[in-house]
Formats: sequence, structure tokens, C-alpha cells
Amino acid sequence: MEYQGNILKMRAELADPVQYFFRIGDQEIDMNALLGKYIRMQFDGQINCISCGKKTKTSFGQGFCYSCLQTAPEASETVMRPELSKAEFGLARDPEWAKEHDLIDHFVYLAVSRELKVGVTRHHQVPTRWIDQGASYAIRLLKTPNRHIAGVAEVFLKKYFTDKTNWRDMLKNHVAENLELVEEKENALRLLPAELQQYRSEQDEVVHLQYPVLEYPSKISSLSFDKQPVIEGNLQGIKGQYLLLDGGRVLNIRKHNGYFLTLTFES
Repeated sequence: MEYQGNILKMRAELADPVQYFFRIGDQEIDMNALLGKYIRMQFDGQINCISCGKKTKTSFGQGFCYSCLQTAPEASETVMRPELSKAEFGLARDPEWAKEHDLIDHFVYLAVSRELKVGVTRHHQVPTRWIDQGASYAIRLLKTPNRHIAGVAEVFLKKYFTDKTNWRDMLKNHVAENLELVEEKENALRLLPAELQQYRSEQDEVVHLQYPVLEYPSKISSLSFDKQPVIEGNLQGIKGQYLLLDGGRVLNIRKHNGYFLTLTFES
């Protein structure tokens, strides 16, 4: 089978294990069905901005041309730093976009991979955000009415928890053990000032995530189409937004948003 088109980060559905779909052009490929099989991906040098669609020699911020990096609302600094959102005051690159993405319910959460981390996501991005980060399990901590408040809470909690995922440890499946997330949630809440504690999420469900992996690598070699236009091998697994190939080679699909690829595999 052969497919061509610009790619976007894989779509994922919560299942046991997580179900992944490779988005290329207007097609979606069931990647779980390709576990253990040989796949080949070829990059022909074309990159299209995921916002405006124009060709760009260099991809910025995981898929944008330089102009859209500076102006597109989905590339705003508030995406990475939610505490900077001022949408509630009518200040945003695109007020209508902000109304739909910043002025909605957000969750502050605790997630576990190598260690316990804190993060922020829009309510409709649960559990997608956790899957994209390769978390092993997660819990909702706060539910806030906008992005700014969630960001302020995250900044406060970063004094006590990391907000980063060590992608190498995540791909080796190094997971912190003996953590009780409901208990950790209560501990985290006690660290917050009263004005933030009021947003406590009443959902105490711990979401466990299993990934479609045949074998985790012990050593990792990161691949990039910018250095290697043809990437091929046996698919050993998928975790986060990474394809795990034989020989400990891994490819971050999200990093290559907008790249035009030819994907081939045996059906």
C-alpha cells in the first residue's frame, strides 16, 4: 500500500492499548495494525505550513511557517505558557479563536511517566494530551473556567513538580512506581492557596494508559527527515507521538507536522 500527502500528528483514541491513526493527506492509517511490519517513509523536501498551507523551507514550532509563527493564534506564546493568556480581557491574537480555546474549561492535571508532572490542557483534550505525552497514568487536579487561571496554578505547582516529560525515559518505559495519584492529588491541593483550591476537580478517576508496543528500546537513536529523507524499518511500537522502529530508532511524528511524505507498507 502507498499513501502520499502532508502529515499531521497522529490521532489517538483511548483503548487498551491506545489506538493510533497516522494522518497523511486526507487519509488515516490504522497504525496498530502495522505493528511488527515493515514500513517506509520518504520525504521529498516539501513542507507546508499547517496554518496557512504555504510552502516553507523550514518548519517552526512543529509545523508553522515563520509568518504564522508570529501571527497565528494557535502558535501564540499562550499555548506553551497558559499563564500569559489575557483572553478574558479581550487581548489575544484572534479574540474569536481565544473565545473557543482560552475562554473554556481547562484542567490542571497530574501525570506519571518517569516522575510525577503537572500540566494544563483544554477540557476536550483529555485524554489526548496525556496520550501525546506518553503518560502511563493521570488524574484531573483542578477544573478552571479559563486558560489563564489554569496557567497560574501550574506555575505555582512547578515549585514542587516538574512540568516536563523526559522523552527518552518515556520511550524506554521508565515509569515511577508506588505513586498513589489520588493521594498525590490531595497533597498537591494542600500546596495551593485557597483562591486556587476552590477549583478542585471532583473527578478522582485515575486514567491508566497502555500503549501498542511489542518491545521497548534500551538505547535510543532519534531520527529526523531533515537529516535522513528515507526512514524505514519494522514498527516495534507507538508511544506518545513517536514511532518506535527496530534498532532503538525513534521518530517524532508531531515534530514533522506539514511534511509531505510517501508512506508504503505491506497490507
